[in-house]
Amino acid sequence: MTSPEEFTRLQSEMNRAVKAHWKALLFEGVLLAVLGIAALILPPLASLATAIFLGWMFLIGGIGGLIATYWARSMPGFWWSLISAALAVLTGLLLLARPMQAVLTLTIVLGAYFLAEGVATIMYALEHRRELSGRWSWLLISGLVDIAISFMVITGLPSSAEWAIGVLVGINLLFGGATLIGMALAARKSNT
Repeated sequence: MTSPEEFTRLQSEMNRAVKAHWKALLFEGVLLAVLGIAALILPPLASLATAIFLGWMFLIGGIGGLIATYWARSMPGFWWSLISAALAVLTGLLLLARPMQAVLTLTIVLGAYFLAEGVATIMYALEHRRELSGRWSWLLISGLVDIAISFMVITGLPSSAEWAIGVLVGINLLFGGATLIGMALAARKSNT
């Protein structure tokens, strides 16, 4: 467990690092924001790029898992590790071989995720409305928004597969980039 003094020390080290590297944060933030805007302008291309990227990640991770499993073949759980790595390789190959079908499948999974997340968030909000007093309504709204997104994605299939992943990735990149830009500018301001 981290003591309050250690937490304060870590926090000040982090602040110094951010101040020292604010230009790198600014560059990364601008890059992410530009990629986010591009994804929002061309969501089908961003959806396809996401499926291909995930395919490569599964393939590379699976190959790494196979290598690690071979090196540790005398360890307990060898067969489970081998099956897991082989499934990752297979998933990567499938995503790369049929990226358009992968986009449709990923969109269905995304819609199901938002539905489950929305229901869970609403249930959490309702269960904790006494402890959270005025803040529980924000959780409730968040859950309703998740369900609305799920409804738009699922009822719009198969055409929603063209835009859903690209738009959500674009929003994520744009907000992530804006956050980094804000941090970099605040760090620059405190440096002067």
